[in-house]
Amino acid sequence: MLEPGAPAPEVSAQNQFGEPVSPDFEEPTVVYFYPEDFTGGCTIEARDFQEHLPQFREGGITVYGVSMDDVATHDEFAEAEGLLYDLLADPDGTVAEAFGLDTSGGRTDRRTFVLADGEVKSVYDPAPSNPEGHAEEVLHDVRNEYVQGG
Repeated sequence: MLEPGAPAPEVSAQNQFGEPVSPDFEEPTVVYFYPEDFTGGCTIEARDFQEHLPQFREGGITVYGVSMDDVATHDEFAEAEGLLYDLLADPDGTVAEAFGLDTSGGRTDRRTFVLADGEVKSVYDPAPSNPEGHAEEVLHDVRNEYVQGG
């Protein structure tokens, strides 16, 4: 798994609309990996990031959710939960593997990476079954560390 200080990987994936997304990770960016759309903990985490999305955006921080679900499933999940940030479809696991995550079971563990200036700044290991409050913790840390006047 990528550790703080590692160079940001070059990745590209389709979002829930089927549009290609290739983040450059120069500006503060949160990439959270989650096991599967429409499951308990993953829904809690997605809602948590959505609830705090205005504060992330005010700080110039981009948020991406990534799982090994396909574009159609992400589209349904984003629509059902009212998610206004990109969910990146990674059905073959190439994005997860670029971050050093295990994809052998057809899904990834819950991990969150904060990237900026082209490198990994921090890594989080939120509670697998109930990540409530995780987005707020990440927002607090990122705003204090990487955003002017955070």
